Amino acid sequence: MTRIGIGIRTAQARQERIVGQIHVYDGAGKGKSQAALGVVLRSIGLGINTSQTTRVLLLRFLKGPERDYDEDGAIEALQRGFPHLIDQVRTGRAEFFGPDEITRFDRLEAQRGWDVAKGAIASGLYSVVVLDELNPVLDLGLLPVDEVIHTLKHKPEHLEIIATGRSAPAALLEIADLHSEMKPHYHKSAEEHGIEGIEIYTGAGKGKSTSALGKALQAIGKGISQDKSHRVLIMQWLKGGSGYTEDAAIAALQQSYPNLVDHQRCGRDAIVWRGQQQELDYVEAERGWEIARAAMASGLYKTIILDELNPTVDLELLPVEPIVEALLRKPRDTEIIITGRCHNIPAYFDLASVHSEVFCHKHYANQGVELKRGVDF
Repeated sequence: MTRIGIGIRTAQARQERIVGQIHVYDGAGKGKSQAALGVVLRSIGLGINTSQTTRVLLLRFLKGPERDYDEDGAIEALQRGFPHLIDQVRTGRAEFFGPDEITRFDRLEAQRGWDVAKGAIASGLYSVVVLDELNPVLDLGLLPVDEVIHTLKHKPEHLEIIATGRSAPAALLEIADLHSEMKPHYHKSAEEHGIEGIEIYTGAGKGKSTSALGKALQAIGKGISQDKSHRVLIMQWLKGGSGYTEDAAIAALQQSYPNLVDHQRCGRDAIVWRGQQQELDYVEAERGWEIARAAMASGLYKTIILDELNPTVDLELLPVEPIVEALLRKPRDTEIIITGRCHNIPAYFDLASVHSEVFCHKHYANQGVELKRGVDF
């Protein structure tokens, strides 16, 4: 998918690349591991649609088994929905520690995880290898950076590598083909943290919609662990037609969890330029909002993703006030995830408890590299 101005263009006409890339998601903002899981879901969805086997390794550093993490539910949903396609290894102790608190156990656990990663990379059996929290492992000096860089540079040609976590070292960023940084924003004082359950992902970098898909997986997985049905609505604006980034991922979710995932989209199959909005653009935007508003008020959904709502508002296709009012009245246990870039910050940003802006420092598409179906679109 390529964005032009504030509009969105499908990637259907692009020639697909066959060479795997190295993706790095870092920064202090939320959404890094979620974005990685969104890419995993998209890759699996492509494999289902094309009868190709997509096998994934999730190697999670610094995440010992004694503690629960945000992604655990999402990974549970992936493993149940797509058995035999997802392998997971967790290493490290289940607590935070600084450079002055490193123990021999920490180094041994990091090396154990890296040995697994090296074997998986060399085997050629995987389509995607996620090295979750590799960045802080390298930053803490738990693994030799030179060895890691050498291994990643000589990976199998087809393999996608996704590295996440704060403080990616310069040597890793140098070989990365994509680098998105998640930066947190705070719209309230220290005493006011916004409304719990409202998260916003914006900015020009890659990772916004994929982070939202990670949240959808989390909701489904938490429901499974609690023996409950956590329903998810994915509402997309400015995405009429087909051929968008999330199509394969959403199709995979609906295939595995048909009673838990609802998907609606609205808009023309065309770019909406500022100053050239058509009457149908307003009609479609309002139609999407009526669906979203009713869903938010119903209390039937655990997670509601309002994908590309931000540019829709920025293009003045929807007024801000009704959105603010609906968010203020949302059920306490309903999560609202809002995505998309925008030039003018709307008032509902002040209600968010989480706001991550995704900065694009490097993207292989800008270097003339073709996009890959199932990973980029």
